[in-house]
Amino acid sequence: MRIVFMGTPDFAVGTLQALVESGKHEIAAVITQPDRPKGRGQKMLMTPVKEYALTQALPVYQPAKVKTSEFIEELRELQPEIIVVAAFGQLLNQEILTLPPLGCVNVHASLLPKYRGAAPIHYAILQGEKESGVTIMQMDIGMDTGAMLSKVTVPIGSEMTMGELHDELKVKGAELLVRTLDELAAGTVKPEAQNEAEATYARLLDRMMEKIDWTQSAAKIHDLVRGFNPAPGAFTRLPDGKSLKIWKTALAAGASAPAGTVTAVTKKGFIVACGSGALEVLEVQPESKKRMEAKVFCNGRGVEPGTVLGNIEG
Repeated sequence: MRIVFMGTPDFAVGTLQALVESGKHEIAAVITQPDRPKGRGQKMLMTPVKEYALTQALPVYQPAKVKTSEFIEELRELQPEIIVVAAFGQLLNQEILTLPPLGCVNVHASLLPKYRGAAPIHYAILQGEKESGVTIMQMDIGMDTGAMLSKVTVPIGSEMTMGELHDELKVKGAELLVRTLDELAAGTVKPEAQNEAEATYARLLDRMMEKIDWTQSAAKIHDLVRGFNPAPGAFTRLPDGKSLKIWKTALAAGASAPAGTVTAVTKKGFIVACGSGALEVLEVQPESKKRMEAKVFCNGRGVEPGTVLGNIEG
């Protein structure tokens, strides 16, 4: 097939790489978001998809908006048979969706209709799901509402982080996309409509979601820590007001105490009482410092039994 690929972050690189390495398809062009300034020096950085595309000598386009008439005309001149989309970051209009003979397909990192929207991988962990997956979907004008073409399921272990799930879905989704394109070419795909009654949405993440509310259950906080690892990180406040990111926890037994109270220092870190249950904190990052084992933080008298960590307002 002659394909135009649209994608931006690292997740999308897996799909583009699988298409290239399959040797079955012609990549007419790669469409990705414009380069953005990043970091303290505000250095302009290429998107991960652009970086990979250039190593393969693929033509790269970076429109600020894909829905302009000028860019749609450029797309038309590329004559794609199908457009493959993976975490692109811009909405497509009806003119683009119907431009290729086979339409546009999306590699979405959830088991649709669950977790439509921008952050499905984070939400699968945040909500304590036992499984996630990837859905290949025929795109329509709605937000991840199109007919499902294929799915793959990935189990979520109780200690799995968002980053680990991301990497698993990146690989599984890429493999599934290549297989699905083969089935589309053979005419054997059977589209399945989504059940709207089962639809849920993964809304954009915000800073408030990163704050740990110690009045919640230990299991819920454990999922929050896993769901924001490796980015952006869940945090609490120390008594002096400085932030403390918490990167790794484990469910633990602990003495009864007000939520947020450090009840014990252990060989691995420290235990915090929660609204129900307790958590052992195993890895932290004090403000303006690097990540470290929680036991090292304790050795520096970062916390001790009786220390009260800030709640969601703190």
